[in-house]
Amino acid sequence: MLENVERVPGDAILGLIQTFKADDNPNKVDLGVGVYRDENGQTPILESVREAEKTRLAKETTKAYIGSHGDPDFGEAVLKLVFGHNSPILAANRASATQAPGGTGALRLAGDFCRAQFPNASIWLPEPTWPNHIGVFNASGLPIKRYTYVDDDNHLDFAGMLADLKTAPAGDIVLLHASCHNPTGFDLNRDQWQQILDVVRERDVLPMIDFAYQGFGDGLEDDAYGLRLITESCGEALVTQSCSKNFGIYRERTGCLIAVAKNESAMQDVRSQLATVARGNYSNPPAHGAAIVSTILGSHDLRALWQDEVSAMRERIKKLRAAMVDALQPYGLDERFEYIANQRGMFSYTGLSSHQVERLKNDYSIYMVSSGRANIAGLQQDNLDYVASAISDVVEEE
Repeated sequence: MLENVERVPGDAILGLIQTFKADDNPNKVDLGVGVYRDENGQTPILESVREAEKTRLAKETTKAYIGSHGDPDFGEAVLKLVFGHNSPILAANRASATQAPGGTGALRLAGDFCRAQFPNASIWLPEPTWPNHIGVFNASGLPIKRYTYVDDDNHLDFAGMLADLKTAPAGDIVLLHASCHNPTGFDLNRDQWQQILDVVRERDVLPMIDFAYQGFGDGLEDDAYGLRLITESCGEALVTQSCSKNFGIYRERTGCLIAVAKNESAMQDVRSQLATVARGNYSNPPAHGAAIVSTILGSHDLRALWQDEVSAMRERIKKLRAAMVDALQPYGLDERFEYIANQRGMFSYTGLSSHQVERLKNDYSIYMVSSGRANIAGLQQDNLDYVASAISDVVEEE
């Protein structure tokens, strides 16, 4: 039977990793893989994480299962991080946290839940969006529709976004990026979030908010603005949360699906269904990453250290964005690429074509996704001029 299985192309981003590793050019630059990197090109272990792991190692007494909903201390800590300590949602016991294997696992849990509970619903994804959104929701069996997010000139097309969402049928699901939109880096402002809220209410759709980068845009509180506005103003919502970026624990696969219901009774109904879906999917989530997060958020000193580390990562990315535009100035390209400085989070939709991206890889060993998405955190002060010069070269071909 297995001899009839056909080979399929591998994941494009994972393939970039292997090609980059095999490249012997000493000037090579990896702007493809979506992980934070420091000035030395490393994905560091945060000091707050190291200290939390020491604490957990000293106190851990068992390796038993933690249950389909995961570690309750983790769930409580994440709910407060996402919604705020004074959240009316939490005060009314309207939110349920189900730990999942990373943000991707939370998305799959949400997809499987929605497919089972709302068999006639489609999910609306921005065009463009994180490519694995499509893979995850296809695997869940949810029909996918798209709404506009950027225009042909590589700017946020909010008018197009609104127009498309105003056609969404009641009962459909709309996925929104809370902050640090992947792959574009274009985020909504507060007025635009209010308009999105109005459309969500008007169309009677279920908002699903992907919250993978809290703290990487404008701050832990500011990045939650749109999410809190939507969830506090709508009776129902789903939130998929990830700890990979802001805690730097990518390989620990730590995330959470949060369900917000109209009241505590409805929340408990939803919670029971999510346990069943999780049981049939991965049964129990991994424990170590959740223990790290709950230890940090439960300690005054470790939480303060972690917040400083998140701020440092965020500020480094912002400085790199501005420095990249400055590096393009000698080539007369600073105005063309000025939006890079205004985008948020690790990623930038650069506007480079797939042909230009290919030339950057082949001629300069600069790697990014074929869509032109670049991981700004992959830049360093000593390679900015090199990258700017290479971009100038491939752009001049137009």
